[in-house]
Amino acid sequence: MSRHPITKWAQRSDRVFLTIELPDAKDVKLNLKPEGNFNFSAKGSDDLLYEFDLELFDAVNVEESKAAVAPRTICYLIKKAESKWWPRLLKKEGKPPVFLKVDWDKWQDEDDEDVGFNDFGDMDFSKLDMGGADDDDDIEDDEDEVAESANKDEGAKAEESKAEEEAAPAATAAEEVKP
Repeated sequence: MSRHPITKWAQRSDRVFLTIELPDAKDVKLNLKPEGNFNFSAKGSDDLLYEFDLELFDAVNVEESKAAVAPRTICYLIKKAESKWWPRLLKKEGKPPVFLKVDWDKWQDEDDEDVGFNDFGDMDFSKLDMGGADDDDDIEDDEDEVAESANKDEGAKAEESKAEEEAAPAATAAEEVKP
């Protein structure tokens, strides 16, 4: 009997990201067909067979799709045949299989795609005075001032203790002279 690895997905208008979480996968077999059928099988580190078949929502471009097998995951970038947002990953409506989850790390809403990921438009952050790279000189100046102040304090304490040491024998001698 086979098992199903946790599989995460996200999309853009022109592509779908599939991330299959299966550490130390062996004998990985990925099969993508133009009509949108995707087959996966591999052996896990426990030597059990992991596999699943997905019927994707629409047709895909097999030639432009790419796969990468890493030590902990198998990533598949599936290029859509037609550049449009799918309402869901699978052709079949209803609840998706329990092993299939949304990849919130890669997720981007349809209306955010035009803006671009982490695109803040024409906003000029240099006017916000939030600290950062431009403030490095100020930080170094502050650190230098603190160091100088500490050195002065240590120097003053050293001079005081030296004066006390010199004054101590004189005070002892003065006490001895008193009748």
